Amino acid sequence: MTEDLRGLARALGCRIGCKQLYVQALTHRSAAGENNERLEFVGDALLGFVIAEALWERFPEADEGRLSRLRASLVKKESLAALARGLALSDHLRLGPGELRTGGHARDSILADALEAVLAAVYRDQGFDGARRVILGVFREALEATGKAGISKDPKTRLQEALQSRRRPLPEYEVLEVTGIQHAQSFRVRCRLPDDGRSAEGEGTSRRRAEQQAAESMLALLEDGT
Repeated sequence: MTEDLRGLARALGCRIGCKQLYVQALTHRSAAGENNERLEFVGDALLGFVIAEALWERFPEADEGRLSRLRASLVKKESLAALARGLALSDHLRLGPGELRTGGHARDSILADALEAVLAAVYRDQGFDGARRVILGVFREALEATGKAGISKDPKTRLQEALQSRRRPLPEYEVLEVTGIQHAQSFRVRCRLPDDGRSAEGEGTSRRRAEQQAAESMLALLEDGT
């Protein structure tokens, strides 16, 4: 095994069996030979599932919308590129002459794609359990930081704080509909901003859950500036 692959194995905290898989994972399409695009395709799906499962286990009270946002923040290009730099993936990349001249080894998109491809190589080399262990190791600090900053406050609290910081009145919540039998009811709630009339709706198996979902939707409107 080359020293480059030994260094990669140490950074990932795993052994390397099929060396060619990792060479391919580190080969950009600008370089000669089989490139990492197909492995990147698998790595993207693999990473999305493992991170989704980790978030689902860590945050049992979070709804689908919140989990989706947390996952997106963890697997976006900039986040993956930062993790790739922490693993020193740029030292192992195989790039064509053009990308070498223009600093491709430092480009976020190339680093993010290479990380996904490397994780797919681990999966093909060591199976799902091995890949899951490596992914959770690579993302350990990011997941812990997400737990401290991303889920500590519920959507209603975050919406209230966001409005107060802008010196705006607090939102109003109204139950629009209750359906189902007593022990299997579904609530539909509207969250309305009294100063501009904008509203968002949420549904849930309790009034509280519906209000939280409506607040989450209103936060999304505020973030989008719509």
